[in-house]
Amino acid sequence: MQQKPPNYLSAQAKRIWTKIIETYEIEDIAALTILKTACDSFDRAEKARKQLDKEGITVTDRWGQQKSHPAASIERDARAQFLAALKALRIDWWSVD
Repeated sequence: MQQKPPNYLSAQAKRIWTKIIETYEIEDIAALTILKTACDSFDRAEKARKQLDKEGITVTDRWGQQKSHPAASIERDARAQFLAALKALRIDWWSVD
Protein backbone atom coordinates (compact mmCIF):
# COMPACT_ATOMS: atom_id res chain seq x y z
CA MET A 1 0.00 0.00 0.00
CA GLN A 2 1.40 3.39 -0.99
CA GLN A 3 1.86 5.81 1.88
CA LYS A 4 0.34 9.26 1.45
CA PRO A 5 2.38 12.31 2.44
CA PRO A 6 1.50 14.08 5.69
CA ASN A 7 -1.22 16.71 5.12
CA TYR A 8 0.81 19.57 6.58
CA LEU A 9 3.61 19.32 4.01
CA SER A 10 3.85 21.92 1.25
CA ALA A 11 2.77 20.94 -2.26
CA GLN A 12 6.43 20.72 -3.31
CA ALA A 13 7.37 18.49 -0.36
CA LYS A 14 4.35 16.29 -1.11
CA ARG A 15 5.61 15.89 -4.69
CA ILE A 16 9.05 14.91 -3.37
CA TRP A 17 7.44 12.41 -0.98
CA THR A 18 5.32 10.87 -3.74
CA LYS A 19 8.19 10.68 -6.22
CA ILE A 20 10.46 8.96 -3.68
CA ILE A 21 7.73 6.52 -2.58
CA GLU A 22 6.98 5.61 -6.19
CA THR A 23 10.61 5.40 -7.35
CA TYR A 24 12.10 3.58 -4.36
CA GLU A 25 9.05 1.65 -3.08
CA ILE A 26 9.60 2.70 0.51
CA GLU A 27 7.28 0.88 2.89
CA ASP A 28 9.02 0.13 6.19
CA ILE A 29 8.35 2.40 9.16
CA ALA A 30 12.00 3.39 9.70
CA ALA A 31 12.44 4.55 6.10
CA LEU A 32 9.09 6.36 6.17
CA THR A 33 10.18 8.19 9.32
CA ILE A 34 13.43 9.24 7.63
CA LEU A 35 11.47 10.36 4.55
CA LYS A 36 9.14 12.41 6.77
CA THR A 37 12.19 14.04 8.36
CA ALA A 38 13.58 14.80 4.90
CA CYS A 39 10.34 16.46 3.78
CA ASP A 40 9.98 18.39 7.04
CA SER A 41 13.54 19.66 6.62
CA PHE A 42 12.90 20.57 2.99
CA ASP A 43 9.90 22.69 3.99
CA ARG A 44 11.82 24.35 6.84
CA ALA A 45 14.65 25.27 4.47
CA GLU A 46 12.21 26.70 1.94
CA LYS A 47 10.45 28.80 4.60
CA ALA A 48 13.79 30.17 5.77
CA ARG A 49 14.81 30.91 2.16
CA LYS A 50 11.57 32.81 1.54
CA GLN A 51 12.14 34.84 4.69
CA LEU A 52 15.69 35.62 3.54
CA ASP A 53 14.40 36.62 0.10
CA LYS A 54 11.99 39.03 1.78
CA GLU A 55 14.22 40.42 4.54
CA GLY A 56 17.73 40.04 3.13
CA ILE A 57 20.61 37.88 4.23
CA THR A 58 21.88 40.31 6.85
CA VAL A 59 20.34 42.17 9.76
CA THR A 60 21.56 45.14 11.75
CA ASP A 61 22.25 44.44 15.41
CA ARG A 62 21.60 46.91 18.24
CA TRP A 63 25.06 48.43 17.76
CA GLY A 64 24.45 49.12 14.08
CA GLN A 65 26.64 46.25 12.88
CA GLN A 66 25.62 43.99 10.02
CA LYS A 67 25.40 40.29 10.84
CA SER A 68 24.03 37.17 9.22
CA HIS A 69 20.25 36.84 9.35
CA PRO A 70 19.23 34.05 11.79
CA ALA A 71 17.21 32.41 9.01
CA ALA A 72 20.45 31.84 7.07
CA SER A 73 21.62 29.25 9.58
CA ILE A 74 18.14 27.74 9.74
CA GLU A 75 18.16 27.29 5.97
CA ARG A 76 21.69 25.85 5.97
CA ASP A 77 20.95 23.38 8.76
CA ALA A 78 17.61 22.30 7.30
CA ARG A 79 19.17 21.69 3.86
CA ALA A 80 21.91 19.63 5.51
CA GLN A 81 19.26 17.61 7.37
CA PHE A 82 17.34 17.08 4.13
CA LEU A 83 20.41 15.81 2.31
CA ALA A 84 21.47 13.65 5.28
CA ALA A 85 18.03 12.02 5.38
CA LEU A 86 18.20 11.28 1.65
CA LYS A 87 21.70 9.85 2.13
CA ALA A 88 20.38 7.63 4.93
CA LEU A 89 17.79 6.34 2.48
CA ARG A 90 20.55 5.90 -0.15
CA ILE A 91 18.75 8.26 -2.50
CA ASP A 92 20.57 10.48 -4.96
CA TRP A 93 18.74 13.83 -4.78
CA TRP A 94 19.45 14.60 -8.44
CA SER A 95 17.57 11.48 -9.51
CA VAL A 96 14.46 12.61 -7.60
CA ASP A 97 13.86 16.12 -8.84
